[in-house]
Amino acid sequence: MSRFKLHLSATLLAAAALLGSPALHAQTATTTFEVRITIESSCTIDTPAATDVDFGTQPSSATDIDAVGQLNVNCTPGTGYTIALDEGQNSGGGGIAARAMANGADLVPYQLYSDAARTTVWGETIGTDTVAGTGTGAVQAYSVYGRTPSANFPAASYLDVVTATIAF
Repeated sequence: MSRFKLHLSATLLAAAALLGSPALHAQTATTTFEVRITIESSCTIDTPAATDVDFGTQPSSATDIDAVGQLNVNCTPGTGYTIALDEGQNSGGGGIAARAMANGADLVPYQLYSDAARTTVWGETIGTDTVAGTGTGAVQAYSVYGRTPSANFPAASYLDVVTATIAF
């Protein structure tokens, strides 16, 4: 037998031995498992922070003074929500119709609206005077429109604090 044929035969025998070895024909077993996550609906109304409704400095003769603030909502995609604004700290229990900025005992009435025309009062009765939306997973900005009918009050700085609440 020629040297080449002998070498080829030896190579083929070695390959056949490897193919028949137990290491190459190991037995196997399989299993399956699940990968899961449960995502809860969530909403925030404070990031980024709300901007104030600031009527600025006005002469006492000014009337129908308008200002705009902003609320920022971020909710899970597809999550329905409503945003309510309370009556503030100075309504004297009179509800949203009695919103007022105060300096001591002096009160300057104002109102908050959900529309630029200032025709829809923004309150806290779900389904009546709140603002509804659906989450997108991104920040959604809502303008808060304010109006005070008159600045004809004693010269001073007046303030009220309103609480915005999101229900989802």
